[in-house]
Amino acid sequence: MLEFIIRRLILFIPLLFVVSVVSFVIIQLPPGDFLTSYIQQLRATGTDVSEETIQSLIKIYGLDQPAYIQYFTWIKNIILRGDFGRSFQWNKPVKEVIGERIALTVFISLLTMCFTWIVAIPIGIYSATHQYTFFDYFFTFVGFVGISMPGFLLALIIIWIAHLYGLNVTGLFSEAFIEAPWSLAKVIDMLKHIWVAIIVIGLSGTAGLIRIMRATLLDELRKQYVITARAKGLPERKLLFKYPVRLAINPLISTIGWMLPSVISGETLVSIVLNLQTTGPVLLRATMQQDMYLAGSFVLILSALTLTGTLISDILLAWVDPRIRYGKVGE
Repeated sequence: MLEFIIRRLILFIPLLFVVSVVSFVIIQLPPGDFLTSYIQQLRATGTDVSEETIQSLIKIYGLDQPAYIQYFTWIKNIILRGDFGRSFQWNKPVKEVIGERIALTVFISLLTMCFTWIVAIPIGIYSATHQYTFFDYFFTFVGFVGISMPGFLLALIIIWIAHLYGLNVTGLFSEAFIEAPWSLAKVIDMLKHIWVAIIVIGLSGTAGLIRIMRATLLDELRKQYVITARAKGLPERKLLFKYPVRLAINPLISTIGWMLPSVISGETLVSIVLNLQTTGPVLLRATMQQDMYLAGSFVLILSALTLTGTLISDILLAWVDPRIRYGKVGE
């Protein structure tokens, strides 16, 4: 196991390098660049932009260099100084733009994952052990609704219902705390508002995991070792949680690698609808405006989360299921 972990950590850096190259190239594939869009916006408002001003802006933004030079300068600054570059549209360092938003997004994502697992696993177990009962059909129906309903549509419905009762469920903070420094009162205020975002973002994942948990547990309960253990008189509860449930959660654990980045990137529309101060809206604007350093940094961070989550899921799988071994055959 230790050898496996070390090997994966060694591969971590080159994989990140390849992903960063690909993402940087993709961002630059559309015609034009941020400066082209910026000049068009200025001219649309009637502002006259001279050629000298354009050349000055090109040098300021470093757009006079070839793409590969821009990339290596960017990645070198990240490695040596932790500098992710300067955002064009925000006109400030990328770290300042994404710093607090990344923290809030990761916090929401972790809470959403916890919510998803806490709700999905018990319901999946109940549905599998009470197959074809009323509640099994009910949870199946709710699961299909959750999978098929877009998150932003559910957010709009919740906002409409809250408006009917004079409530405000948008944003992560009350108006008094939006610009206030972090304090215990601000954290408590955030926890009062964050539950709507967690439910909306986590609904689809919860519904999907319920279906996976139910299907895999039903498959395990029909296997011979369960029938034999039950025939020998092993208590049903002990039998259920010691063997079938332990093996049925393997598919759930294997999804950790892509669940965290998918939650972060998948909440973009929900964040726009609910007015959340997370990375989703910023990433969308950066992509549309071809803000290459800001968008590239987001992709790099999401890739790192994917690789880290995959490593964590592999380790947890080996711990939960003794049949899984990461070594040579015959060891």
